[in-house]
Amino acid sequence: MGNPILQFGTSRFLQAHADLFISEALGAGRALGHVTVVQTTSNPESRARIGALRVQGHYPVRIRGVRRDTVIDATTECSAISEALDANTDWPLVRERFARDAKVVISNTSDSGYASFTEDTADLLAPGARVPLGFAAKLVVLLHARFAADAAPLTLLPCELISNNGDTLRALVADIAREWLADAAFVRYIEQTCIWVNSLVDRIVSEPIRPIGAIAEPYALWAIERRAGMVLPCEHDAMAVTDDLPHYERLKLLLLNLGHTYLAERWLVDGRRADENTLHAMRDPALRTDLESLWRDEVLPVFDASGKGDAARAYLDDVRERFENPFLDHRLSDIARNHEQKKARRFQPVIDMAREFGLNLSQPRLNTALRVSIPA
Repeated sequence: MGNPILQFGTSRFLQAHADLFISEALGAGRALGHVTVVQTTSNPESRARIGALRVQGHYPVRIRGVRRDTVIDATTECSAISEALDANTDWPLVRERFARDAKVVISNTSDSGYASFTEDTADLLAPGARVPLGFAAKLVVLLHARFAADAAPLTLLPCELISNNGDTLRALVADIAREWLADAAFVRYIEQTCIWVNSLVDRIVSEPIRPIGAIAEPYALWAIERRAGMVLPCEHDAMAVTDDLPHYERLKLLLLNLGHTYLAERWLVDGRRADENTLHAMRDPALRTDLESLWRDEVLPVFDASGKGDAARAYLDDVRERFENPFLDHRLSDIARNHEQKKARRFQPVIDMAREFGLNLSQPRLNTALRVSIPA
């Protein structure tokens, strides 16, 4: 019998997030079982990670930062992954594991993970066919094999940073199946029998440890939207099963992400030093005061109006610790990438929500930043 958890993606993020949670839960008897990880790309670093996992079967995760005013610098050996496969060379085995053994599927593919490719066609459903290029197309083939095997319902837990990631991936997979003129019963299986779960992941995993392993901050969250019949890979204190996933999304977007982007705005407008990071910014009294005023006067009143003010202030305590992590070199120059798009996604919703709640807020910092377009 194979592992009950099948994971697509070998990223250092998953190594220090979901896989670490499962490893810690295994030690406490709170996990479903071990993980089979599948490399889905031809990336040389991914191949090196798969090779290392096959040789040693465990890897270090070093947690470095400050949590509740306590400095943390500790290394844990993660032993959740007991099988490592390469979709490009082990496809028949991946199909077998997916069709017969898996109970939960976790994914965190690249930015192009949800892309479609014209080369992926219905011919790929045939046994012995080549591996599909797209991740969604891979899932169509694998789900078709599971459907044919009449296996138990499956829970799919995408971790990509896309809003409603479970619903989005389900729609993509079902659309491909329809394009391939799949049987209506199979499409119903995709849409109604399989359990697609929306979730939000949050942890800064700053550096890899080669060939396998990662360095991460102490803070971690996996917020999972409750779905009837879903099976979770484990129980862990950093996992929150919720009926209100948008609440967690707003906290992250409108406090942490907004704070990052405002510091990047000041970095760009003021022509600050090239190597400035979030820690430097938080230790600059004038800039720190400006950011705190932004949160206090322009953002928190929106959370107060929605009845979430206490939760927002508690979350901000975590954000401050994360911004001031002495071990993390989170450069403002990196945060400033795609800056104009980030401003629109992170600043405008706060202004819109203030208007919807009928708040009399001038929100000068947010409005000024949105009026000023900074060349890339």
